[in-house]
Order: sequence, then structure tokens, then C-alpha cells
Amino acid sequence: MKDLIEYIIKAIVQKPDQVQVKEIPGEGFISLEITADENDYGQIIGKNGKIIKALQILVQAKGRQHGERCFLKITDSKREGIVSSSSG
Repeated sequence: MKDLIEYIIKAIVQKPDQVQVKEIPGEGFISLEITADENDYGQIIGKNGKIIKALQILVQAKGRQHGERCFLKITDSKREGIVSSSSG
């Protein structure tokens, strides 16, 4: 799942070399933390949050296939957790 989200995000941002997606497993859940250049967060979130919502739906669907809850979080080195979402 990490590779898919990373591939999609790198395709839409201006500085794809600065995109990182960390997959942090837990008991019954997976947390995906997205880090990118601060100027690219608008591209990742999208107008009215459409891009991040689509990514959240994708993460939810993949998580359900594996019977796990998934969390998608955009992080910034300056600020902790800009956007967070969960699925069941």
C-alpha cells in the first residue's frame, strides 16, 4: 500500500524527490505517514480536499482487503499532523 500511495503522490507534486511515505504497522492497523516539501501540501490535499479524500478512500479499500484499519496522515517537519484519517 505504501508504494502505491507514494507513486500517486510523486506524480502530482512539484518536488517528487522529497516525498516520503512511511508505513507504520500496529496491532490491527496500519498508519501511513506522508512527508513532502511544504509547497507541495496543497497539491496533495487538492481543491476542497478532493485529492486527499480520494487517497483516503483508496487506503480504506486496501485496508479492508487485509482486514485492517488504516490511517493516512500528512506530516510536516515543522508541524505535527496536518491531516489525519481512519478507516475500518
